[in-house]
Amino acid sequence: MPAPLLAGLSGLGFGLSLIVAIGAQNLYVLRQGLRREHVGAVVAICAASDAILISAGVAGAGALLDAVPWLGTAMRWGGAAFLLAYAALAARRSLHPGDDALRADDAGLRTGLLTVVGTTAALTWLNPHVYLDTLVLMGSVAAGHGDGRWWFAVGAVLASVTWFAALGYGARLLRPLFARPAAWRVLDGGVALVMTAIAVGLLVGVA
Repeated sequence: MPAPLLAGLSGLGFGLSLIVAIGAQNLYVLRQGLRREHVGAVVAICAASDAILISAGVAGAGALLDAVPWLGTAMRWGGAAFLLAYAALAARRSLHPGDDALRADDAGLRTGLLTVVGTTAALTWLNPHVYLDTLVLMGSVAAGHGDGRWWFAVGAVLASVTWFAALGYGARLLRPLFARPAAWRVLDGGVALVMTAIAVGLLVGVA
């Protein structure tokens, strides 16, 4: 197998192993996909952000986190604060569901594009784990491929694009299930629990 192809497949596999997991970003993409609400913008932001971070990691930007220790701490505090705030909103939706979650096709009830873009960007860039995965882990593994490291990056970016597109646009297949109010309450309750757990993990890392 040609070395560039091998490096690309390695990047694809490694990228999927990191991204296919229950996390704040994936849960938000799933929720927007279920609501069919600005899915293209959400997928584009997530995929483009990963492409930028993966490229930076392969280029060696991970050394910045080692050189500036306080930067990692600041990102943990900021990420934890945002996640706890979003968890509180999700918990409120779970305990007091409204019709907006169930009638997403009604344009009058759709969340504004700027709000969705801001939330997607925050869930992506305020999550310290994304920097560990892309700048540190991805960069380290890519370096092992020598001259083929950029093919590794291409594979990893392809994994990101494929996953977010499948999650965002494939979520509509679950819409019959989420026609039930109880299903939305369970989803929002799960979102609240996962985001709270991630935030606590970030704060424990700071302590």
